[in-house]
Amino acid sequence: MFKILCCCAIILGLLLVSISGATVSVAFPQITTVFSTSLITAGWILSIYQLTASVAMPLLGKAGDVFGQKRLFMLCITFFTAGSLFCAIAPNIQCLIVARLLQALGGGGIIPISIGIIAEQFPESRQQAIGLFASIPPIGQIIGPNIGGWMVDSFGWESIFWFNVPFGVLVLIISFFILKSRKSEGGKIDLLGAGLFSGGLCALMFALGELGNKNSSISILSIPLFVIAIIFIILFARHEKHANNPIIDLQVLQEKPFIAANIFHFVFGISVLGVGALLPLYAVTIYKMTTLQSGLIITPKSVGAILATIITSERIKKWGYRIPMLIGTAIVLLCLILLGMQLHSINIGNFRLDSMTLVVIIMLVLGTGIGIANPAANNACIELMPERVSTISGVRGMFRQTGSALSINLATLLLQNLGDMTVGFKVVLWGLAGILVVCIPLIFMMPSAPVKSTTSTENIITN
Repeated sequence: MFKILCCCAIILGLLLVSISGATVSVAFPQITTVFSTSLITAGWILSIYQLTASVAMPLLGKAGDVFGQKRLFMLCITFFTAGSLFCAIAPNIQCLIVARLLQALGGGGIIPISIGIIAEQFPESRQQAIGLFASIPPIGQIIGPNIGGWMVDSFGWESIFWFNVPFGVLVLIISFFILKSRKSEGGKIDLLGAGLFSGGLCALMFALGELGNKNSSISILSIPLFVIAIIFIILFARHEKHANNPIIDLQVLQEKPFIAANIFHFVFGISVLGVGALLPLYAVTIYKMTTLQSGLIITPKSVGAILATIITSERIKKWGYRIPMLIGTAIVLLCLILLGMQLHSINIGNFRLDSMTLVVIIMLVLGTGIGIANPAANNACIELMPERVSTISGVRGMFRQTGSALSINLATLLLQNLGDMTVGFKVVLWGLAGILVVCIPLIFMMPSAPVKSTTSTENIITN
């Protein structure tokens, strides 16, 4: 009974984060209109979350291993709930972006810490337990767009953040009374390393944002910002080599399977997560859908992801890692090309498919491709460090979130400067398809199948 209650607390936490992420994407077009801001500035509502979460994932994942999972899980829920409250009352776009940063500090740590808690509670059936949780985020991504579209149309964009507040308080109360965690290992967290890494990423994102500024006297700031970003990343790499408790173990990451896996997640984050956040804007601007409709078309993507994830997770021992990753990547690549074509109708025999039906079908297939690739991609190399599940999950999530944040910044930059949304989305989607091709050779550098002696770490998700 205790383990069931523990699972309920984790499920609610994962649902909270996944529902919120989907609702913000749906509300994005209205937020941009209400605050009368440029697409580049509004894009920070999405990218600041991805950027902050990319730093929080490895830091809080390691903190969970060092200090214990329960207290870190509750801290993350607190940050996420407080950030949601401040988002709801934000008077301008700048305050909303800052509040999203606070929200991301919590949201970024919930997934790796949840994985660690489940691994602790089910040591003998870790494979089945964690595999079950692979379907939770897609469920939230089904609920989020639908409830978010209705709430935004009925009550305004603030309602999606007000929704998180009582939900977060409920999860916090349940976690306090239900969750238990192993005794903390002790140790220190590499705060200097986290600061250098986050500083480098922030400088890079601001540099990209300045590139789109039409005022040349301001956009010239992008050059020193790029230089600062490079300096911070170099200092970070040098520091991590000698740090006693690095947030990223560079020696481990230098091994070819880890290099390939993390680059894969970075590129997959660019091509899949980034575009996923902009799909409601795509539906509203290209097909003139309502906010509610733009949320509804995301549902098939999540349904396809859930079904494909369950099937692939069950068959991963037989299929190995490479076959699902190759098939899933090829499907996602095809869907990005089709979305870029912006088909408004197509005739199949005596049947005519309208634009809404076509987009729904493409979304379903896209989600299926993601669901096929994710279980294998998320598990590749995890068995090399089974004793640090949260840490490795956090590092892997960091690469994916960083790719997503970079993708959102670049996409909004292109959409803003090209002017024409039709042309802009073609460039973005076909460009992302081209980038995804980079993933294919990386797949052959990663482990081909799970290691039998450590199969208990399979079916781990990070997103």
